[in-house]
Amino acid sequence: MSNRSLGAAETVIPLAPKSNVRSEASDQLDKAGQAILGLLNRAATAAETNYQQTIEMTQKLSAQLRAAEDRIRELEAKVRYHHDRADRAERWLYQISVEIEQKFCGREEARSSRPPSPQASSGQTR
Repeated sequence: MSNRSLGAAETVIPLAPKSNVRSEASDQLDKAGQAILGLLNRAATAAETNYQQTIEMTQKLSAQLRAAEDRIRELEAKVRYHHDRADRAERWLYQISVEIEQKFCGREEARSSRPPSPQASSGQTR
């Protein structure tokens, strides 16, 4: 058997990777790494663009909200103003009607000279 093992040892060819195969594998690895980094850079750029667009839209909407709030305050002030004027007009009309009844109809005891509350005279709640 020793002869046989010597002959087999001489016929065995060691397996060594070819230098050509190694460079192809490293080229593919480099290409994959570069592709991943490229995709990562594209994703980061897209995220930054989206972030900037979001900031711009937020600022625009915030300005619109402030303008709407200012307009609401203006309208509420106008409503209060007109409501107060309507109340004053109702009191004047009541006072005028009392004067008319007293002067022309002789009904001094019919009504007091004090106007009713706005809700009682108009029959509406505000």
